[in-house]
Parts: sequence; C-alpha cells; structure tokens
Amino acid sequence: MPAFEDRYYNSADGLRLHYRDYAGGHPDQPPILCLPGLTRNARDFEPVADRFAGDWRVIALDFRGRGLSASDPEPARYMPAAYARDVIKLLDQLGIADAVFVGTSLGGLVTMLIGAMEDERIAGALLNDIGPEVSSEGIARIRAYVGKPVAWESFAEAAATMKERAGDVYPGWDLPEWERFARRCCREEGAHVVYDYDMRIAEPFAQANDSTQPDLWPWLEHLKGKPVAILRGALSDLFTEATADRMVRELGPDAELVTVPDVGHAPSFDEPESIAAVERLLARVKG
Repeated sequence: MPAFEDRYYNSADGLRLHYRDYAGGHPDQPPILCLPGLTRNARDFEPVADRFAGDWRVIALDFRGRGLSASDPEPARYMPAAYARDVIKLLDQLGIADAVFVGTSLGGLVTMLIGAMEDERIAGALLNDIGPEVSSEGIARIRAYVGKPVAWESFAEAAATMKERAGDVYPGWDLPEWERFARRCCREEGAHVVYDYDMRIAEPFAQANDSTQPDLWPWLEHLKGKPVAILRGALSDLFTEATADRMVRELGPDAELVTVPDVGHAPSFDEPESIAAVERLLARVKG
C-alpha cells in the first residue's frame, strides 16, 4: 500500500473529521477525491490509491460517524447535505479548487449534490453503482442490516459470516477476499470485531426512505459537459440497468457506462474493470 497520512479537520458544526491523504501528483492536475458508501470508510479506496497514488494526489474521506471521524451527537444530521458541506469545507481548507470525484453509492449522491451546489468543483466524476433513482429492493436489503450491531471474535469469523449472508454480492470471492472486505468495513473494539460506523446513521436513512422520494434527476444536469464514468455492478439490486442507461442518455457523449460482471452493489475497485474505468476517466480529465 502506498504511504499516506491520517489527517483531520473540523466541520462547520465542530466535528473532528478524518481523511487519508496520499501525497503526490502534478500541481497542474486536480486530486482524486474518494467518497464512500453509507456504512463504509476511506479504507474502501485502497485499490484506487494502490494504482494512482504518486501520479495523482488521492484523498479518501471518512464521512462523519464513520471510520476515524467523530460521530454526530445529532443523528438527524447524517444526511447528504451535511456530508456535502463537510466535503466543500475540506476542499476550501486545503485550497483545492476542483477534484476528480470518485463516489460509491452514498458518496455518488454526495458528488451529484456538490455538483448541484458548486458545479465548478467537479473536474470529473465516477459514480459507483448509484444514480438519481434507486431500487426499492436494494433499499430493503440495506435497511435489513444497517444500524444493527454485530460483534465477532475475529476478522476471520466476520468474513465467514459476511460470505454466508452476502455471498451473492461478490459470488467470485473466497474467504481471503471476504476477510480483506471485513478489515475495510470493521474495526477491533476490545476483544471483538464490530462494524466501523455509528449505528445511529440508520435513523435518518429509515426516515428518508419512509417518505416520498424527491426527484434527483435535476442534480445530474450539473454534470453535463464534464467527464463522467458510471460504474454498475451487473448483479446490483440498487442501481438498475434502466437508470444507468437513462443517465448516459441524459449526460450525452461525455459519459461512459461500465458494467462490472459478477458483482452486486457495489463494485469494490478490486475488479480490473473498475480500475480501468478510473484510468479512462483520468485520461479524459487530463485531456
């Protein structure tokens, strides 16, 4: 793994937030800014850093309540608008005018929202298994596990449980791949291994999905004319093929759709197809 520094900054409402900073890159090109999914953290983007750090500066965030970032005492703030403000504050603090956003699931929603708020921040974007519409089937699956604490005796035990419960998401993985996955999304707490996020993120997630869903397609408009890659797991139950196809039609020739075979929600960037999609996106950003 390339070297990185664990760095911290304060959100506008006073939370200490963490990001990994893989230094490098040329001063005339924007950094790669990695935003994780609902229950995930900066460690998800180790494969991206493995491939691109050095040639590009890679910054991977822990959203509030995940990884090494502080939990929010007000769970109602675990919403995309707060995450977007946190990201923009980090960019301002680091003096970064724009970045190549790589957003998985929730991170992709935050990317689209930032585009709607300050579209000049987006030098290019990869939206990983997410779009303006999501499937109720996928939401139901996420609701079944998010916010439910589990404790295992070891990472090996966590990996075996995850393989049994979610093996259809990554059907090609054996136990070593599942243990790598467990080490990315879990942490050691005393004598146990637990999920590495604040369980209270489930509260606003449930409330948001119990209400009428807003029309997010206007957010996509702000990515038009920018290099965009849309990554979709062929087995995804959250991000449908129809939604992905519509996104490509609406974004036009600047968008590329990449379907990753034998993967559900969401591609992990361990797949060569996923890394190749990032490579092509970066080539388009550089021109």
